Amino acid sequence: MSNLFYQSKSPRPLLDRAEGIYMWDTSGKRYIDGSSGAMVSNIGHSNPAVLAAMQAQMEKSTFGYRLHFQTSSSEELAARCAALAPEGMNKVFFVSGGSEAVESTLKLARQYALTQGKAGRFKVISRYPSYHGSTLGALAITGYAPMTAPFDPMMQRMPKIAAPRAYLDGLDADDPATGLHYANLLEDMILQEGPETVLAFIVEPVGGASTGALVPPAGYMARIREICTEYGVLLIHDEVMTGGGRTGRFFGAEHWGTTPDLIAISKGFGGGYVPLGAMVARDDMVDAVMAAGGFIHGFTYAGNPLACAAGCAVLDQIEQHDLTGNAARMGDKLAARLDGLMQRYPLIGDVRGKGLLTAFELMADRAGKAPLPAAWNAHSRLVDIAYDNGLIIYSRRTRGGISGDHFLVCPPMIVTEGQLDEITDILDRSLGQFMAEIPALSGRT
Repeated sequence: MSNLFYQSKSPRPLLDRAEGIYMWDTSGKRYIDGSSGAMVSNIGHSNPAVLAAMQAQMEKSTFGYRLHFQTSSSEELAARCAALAPEGMNKVFFVSGGSEAVESTLKLARQYALTQGKAGRFKVISRYPSYHGSTLGALAITGYAPMTAPFDPMMQRMPKIAAPRAYLDGLDADDPATGLHYANLLEDMILQEGPETVLAFIVEPVGGASTGALVPPAGYMARIREICTEYGVLLIHDEVMTGGGRTGRFFGAEHWGTTPDLIAISKGFGGGYVPLGAMVARDDMVDAVMAAGGFIHGFTYAGNPLACAAGCAVLDQIEQHDLTGNAARMGDKLAARLDGLMQRYPLIGDVRGKGLLTAFELMADRAGKAPLPAAWNAHSRLVDIAYDNGLIIYSRRTRGGISGDHFLVCPPMIVTEGQLDEITDILDRSLGQFMAEIPALSGRT
């Protein structure tokens, strides 16, 4: 009996060790980490250089409260993070995770608005479906009913627009008119709510868990930037999952050349070695807030020297081994392999993603995009089958958490082509087992 409890009662074995893209339980069974945990372990497990950097920092200090000391590791990581960010975004605020990073962007945006005499701006528009974190502030801008519904009375409801799921709406994602169609929903919502009340719009450049590696249609990212600028709305990029090189660029938005006002980053930023995240902000925003009395926000472990030392070492590995480039190259090869499985299995209705942020979605009818019956619980059953076969993948309900089943296949950025073959072989076997269990698919009565 365990004293721990999480979201699920599904039993899992005791972890013994992990190395590279592989993990072993205490019985000796090996698993391929095909989802990098929760899209976190970007550089793989137990990297000796990162462990050495952490050991070196531990021998100096493991904690130095940010109001008492500056630390060399936090200063170095902030400088490197600013150098990777778009021009004019040189201010960094460290946190311990993605929810904290998103929460920080909301609070800085609000405090900046107050310095500009815009106290009426408080609404943050987001998309449906979406996921931005589990704190109440981040949850209020999340569009995923099973996660938000229990807490609705405790939160300030925020407006939502439809995510640009062109593949479900029968639209051509490569047609700029499609991108404009979805982006203009933002303008409509700003006008509906009243521009003087809208503080910000938050978006994942490539969709994460809620939409399964959803790539925006042509023209979408540029148009939402134009709209935000026109109406004085701050643009927040939630790069918690896309940041750190996973999409083939360090920040996912680099694929479209768009610059936000605020960025939230975590997950692969610390690579799973320590809890680490950051908010990156425009210089003028931070200057205004600091001049008005300071940023009314903070966490005990913000800028922890051990976490920042690990973050610097993770960046070293990404840069020295061109892991961002490898994510782009291996991502193309992974997509081709998933497309191959799609040809073999009619229940795969869509394959999508950027780099090694890749997903496939199961459907009862590929042409009509009808989801599998919710009662089949495909999103959990296929994960369990693959797990039993030694492959870890990550799933969610596609359509607002109510129905639909997508699976994220996001191995660490160190993955090789041979390892992609291992992943594909286990997926192939697991899909076959899943189909054999379902009478409607296997032909059994």
